[in-house]
Amino acid sequence: MSLIEFSTFVNDLATHSGRAILPFFRSSLAVRDKSLGPDFDPVTEADRAGEAAMRHLIKQHFPAHGIIGEEFGTENGDADYVWVLDPIDGTRAFMSGLPLWGTLIGLTRHGKPGFGMMHQPFIGERFSGDGGAAEYRGPHGTRSLTTRDCPDLAEATLMATSPDMFNGNTREAFARVQAKARLTRFGCDCYAYCMVAAGHVDLVIENGLKPYDIVPLIPIIEGAGGIVTSWDGGDPTKGGAIIAAGDRRVHEQAMTLLSEA
Repeated sequence: MSLIEFSTFVNDLATHSGRAILPFFRSSLAVRDKSLGPDFDPVTEADRAGEAAMRHLIKQHFPAHGIIGEEFGTENGDADYVWVLDPIDGTRAFMSGLPLWGTLIGLTRHGKPGFGMMHQPFIGERFSGDGGAAEYRGPHGTRSLTTRDCPDLAEATLMATSPDMFNGNTREAFARVQAKARLTRFGCDCYAYCMVAAGHVDLVIENGLKPYDIVPLIPIIEGAGGIVTSWDGGDPTKGGAIIAAGDRRVHEQAMTLLSEA
């Protein structure tokens, strides 16, 4: 498949998933709690419809590829190429009528992220990257994405989805970084990472992520010049405790604070 054909296919995935999801947005829809414990973990019909649409197209065009999805699990996960899908990253925002959610589409080769896209169909924005470059497409045109310089944590804007994703030692670690940052904001899910790539946010620190929460976002941030690792500087593709930054200097400063006893 040529680059043009691949680009067309990924954009078709985004378009079809958006068409499946949007009828449910700001409507009366059923929400199910899929958690097995006390924490509320919502899933909607929109999540399932969006992922089903993408899985259908992938199986039709690339039957040998694997798929990892939030709603329907893993199929052929040992394949050379594996799609990593989160139909609605930010379900709580979705069910609250807020447009701070997106569809995440990632493709790995031999376990390494090679391409990622975040699609927000209600606003009409798409952020994509292949690790070497990143691009924005939206109502106001198309442009390359580039992270901004941030040499010092004291100048940084820090984001996380919710303070509730931290507890005990991780809460204390996040608080150390927050105390040094210029500004901290919560509540944007995948949009926070895209804002790092776009040069509007400097740092995202989160905990308890799944692979489908982060894998599609890695090529976007890296393609824009940023860095994504685990809190100890390791491989972020398994999820867990994640730090993403637009500038390696602020990434290093934040990691140092996170690792303090």
